Amino acid sequence: MPLLNTLARLEAVRSGRARPLATVRHRHLSGRPLVLVPLTTSGEAGAPLGALVGTDRHDPCLLVIPQPRDRDLRWEFLAELARQVMPYIDAYADDVEPAERTETDPETGKRVKVETELCVDAPQLIVPSRAGVEYVRLLGRSMRFRRTAEEDPENPYPVPTQVPLLGRWFTHLAERSRVPGSALLLSATELLARHWATGQSSVEDQHLGALLAWIAPPGGENGPGTGAEAALRAELARDRDGQLLVPPAGPATDPAFDNKLLAPAMARYDAARAADDRDAADRAGRTLRELVEGQLRPTWDAVWRSLDLLRALPAGERTGERWTRDRWSYTAHRDRVRAGEPPQPRRDDAVTAAQKLATRETEQVRLDAQEALDDPLVMAGRRLAGEAFAGEVTEVVMEWSESARPRPRPLVTVVTEDRPQLADGAAAKVFRSLDGRPQAAEFVRFEGAGGIVLRLLDKMGSGREPAPGTVPEKGDRLCWTLFEHDARGGPKLPDPEQTPWTHGGPPGSATAALPLPDPVTDGDIL
Repeated sequence: MPLLNTLARLEAVRSGRARPLATVRHRHLSGRPLVLVPLTTSGEAGAPLGALVGTDRHDPCLLVIPQPRDRDLRWEFLAELARQVMPYIDAYADDVEPAERTETDPETGKRVKVETELCVDAPQLIVPSRAGVEYVRLLGRSMRFRRTAEEDPENPYPVPTQVPLLGRWFTHLAERSRVPGSALLLSATELLARHWATGQSSVEDQHLGALLAWIAPPGGENGPGTGAEAALRAELARDRDGQLLVPPAGPATDPAFDNKLLAPAMARYDAARAADDRDAADRAGRTLRELVEGQLRPTWDAVWRSLDLLRALPAGERTGERWTRDRWSYTAHRDRVRAGEPPQPRRDDAVTAAQKLATRETEQVRLDAQEALDDPLVMAGRRLAGEAFAGEVTEVVMEWSESARPRPRPLVTVVTEDRPQLADGAAAKVFRSLDGRPQAAEFVRFEGAGGIVLRLLDKMGSGREPAPGTVPEKGDRLCWTLFEHDARGGPKLPDPEQTPWTHGGPPGSATAALPLPDPVTDGDIL
């Protein structure tokens, strides 16, 4: 954890209120997100109990399974969930704009630009907590391999067409959520914890009610009690019947709710079905819907309050750039689905897994740099760690390179109170943002009290004299970073056809990585 975040947590403990970790919003928020609040039973992993889903905070759609152990009812629930979610996902598929994409020419091996189309916008799914993201991944895995009646007429248990399609989209959204900076699938707790520091642990921050108690306590900033006291009430306060006043954000339910309310109601529903008493079954079903809605509605409202808090922050300058990459991801998966490609495999091959890991590492480096460039508070943490420094320009000396065509290489002296990780005699590059592009400079030496001499290297035009505005002037106050502003790509991985046998070859064989059995001989037959 960065030192500045630790200091913010200590300040939150001292003041009793959450402290800001950012001055801008570092994630894109859609103007029309789809909020999904799932609920599961504790008896069987992945067995849904109910959900609230929708784009209207005042009119959510309530889905409930009166008996989660009944697999027919479970697939009816998932089919209804698909009918609610898929129109929202498909609504962005046909609104496109022309775009260019760089690809490798298979014949020449060179990188060329290809004209294509890019979806103007993309869907955004919001869940209450990180556990909700993992549950979306679990639902995707359970649905995407199901067979429909059109695909398998002999299947005794076919599912509606949209169920495996929703599974493929849930899997894609869950995989994309692992890419740092992605915003297609977000959890409210992680969004809030990124922008505010509380006086509790990061594990306790996964309780949405407790997290909101620190950030926006019921009585406001000047209300009675501290954030810790409000969070404790949100976590543990119960009514006369022993039920939590603030139900957990799911997807798991509270054991007291399961034992005292949910289990008896399900027992009455099962007894009515066994007796073929339709009226009693309907009454028991309505009771179950009321119980499940009572558990879901507080979390639903809390998610929308979280979005209100986040919308109050201005969007970071480079947030739109990351959302564009999400739009490319959505467009690419739309094309795969329309092309009739099979669903995502249960396990990635070695090359695909390595590519995903390399992408996540690259995006993490890019995200860390962009957040610091967008937010002075984040940059302050990098400065405190010696990864950046800010100061005033006190002297500029024009010099030129020694070549047939001399290029400007001015020396700039910056006086700073920061302590960057630079050492005399060690070659190092530093960077500053110049009209949104990184300008590089070379560290030359320390000079005087807090003076750092830098030699500018690029972004000054192609002539002997630097272009106007590209060289700092005396009195300018600038921020320089020791980290690059854009991540470098890793080494190129081999094509699937060139994958060595140690990593899944030969291509096209599902059992290539498994040892072959010994051949049968006469000695094996009695």
